[in-house]
Formats: sequence, structure tokens, C-alpha cells
Amino acid sequence: MDGTARRAGGAQQIPRPEACTQHNDPPWPNGASWALDELVDSVSSASAPLQPAFPEARVSAVLVALFDGESGVEVLLTRRSMELRNHRGEISFPGGRLDSGETPIETALREASEEVGLDPTAPTIVGELGHLNTMVSQSYIVPIVAVLDERPQLVAETAEVDRVLWTPLAEFSMPGTYRFERWGIPPSDHALHFFELDDETVWGATAYMLMELLKNSNRR
Repeated sequence: MDGTARRAGGAQQIPRPEACTQHNDPPWPNGASWALDELVDSVSSASAPLQPAFPEARVSAVLVALFDGESGVEVLLTRRSMELRNHRGEISFPGGRLDSGETPIETALREASEEVGLDPTAPTIVGELGHLNTMVSQSYIVPIVAVLDERPQLVAETAEVDRVLWTPLAEFSMPGTYRFERWGIPPSDHALHFFELDDETVWGATAYMLMELLKNSNRR
């Protein structure tokens, strides 16, 4: 602990185990910001083959949509409805499971259109982040990164989503925002990243993908 006041975060329930350690040192200086061209350069432009870690994995894709706004680069996030059975109230990227015959890009664009009304022709696809296996939900996620020329006015178009957020990336480097936790007992423990915003908490797979995007690019 460094004495920095924690931001409020969100109301969702986080299922921490009894064996849990917390570390508050962020991987970047407080107040760091990111340039859009540097973020794009850090993203792999080549599509990696699908390689799920387990045979019954549910292959999914999400859209990491970026826009260069007045407050710097912003990212599109959604909050899942509290009425859902799984991952209720969690912050996520628009996305979902691949339909038969779809590519991850097609899935990410379709899901963003269905969830928040994003025009599938508006984003320019620039690449993808590393694919992610999630053991709890048995999912295999392909994060598709895209850039928008302007910030569209989006609203929740499905009962699965109850909030749409355009969040400046600078929010994630504010003091009292980042926390790193280890859940479980070594050597079987695992790491999780948390971003406590003023009214939401970003954690789990979404925080992991954000970390990959931010830590691999140069910072101002």
C-alpha cells in the first residue's frame, strides 16, 4: 500500500477466495497516456490460428474499438445486465460466440451491432490482441482491435447490456485505479488485474485484454 486513496469502483460482486493477495503498484506512471498510432503499431496485424487450450472451448470474439477524442484515446465498453445468470454487472467489450462459418472479425462486428448499434462498416480493423483462454467459463476469446474516425452515439440494443461507456484510456492510469491480485495458493494461484473507476470496476478477461493493449505500447 502506498497511501493513495482508492477510487470507488462498481457495485458488482467479485468472488474473491480466502487465499488472495493484493498489490497496488501500476505497471505505468500515474497519469500516463497513450497515443492512438502507438497503440495501433503495437497490435498484431496478422490473424493468429485458433488454438483453444481445451477441446470443448466456446470460441468467441470481442471488439476493442478505439476513438481518438478530446480526452485522448477512448475505448468502447459495455456493462452486462444484472439480470443475467453469468457475469452479471461486469464490464466487457462487445462480443460473443462465433456462429457457424463466421470469422472472428465478422463475429466481433456483428455482436457490436446487435449489442450497441455500432454500424459494422464504421470500424477500421487494425489487428488483434493475443487470444485468451478462460478456464472458469471454458471460453476462447479473440480480441479484434479497430479504430473509429468519430465517436458514434450508441445505446444498449439488447437486454444483455444495460450501459454503454466510452472510457478514456487515461482513466486507467489515474492514481488509485489499478490493482493486481493473486488468487489461490502457489503454485496453483493465478493473477487478475483490476481497474477501479469512479463508478465501475473492470476486471477478469476484459482487464486482462486491456492490460495487453496498454502495456505493449509506448506511453507519453
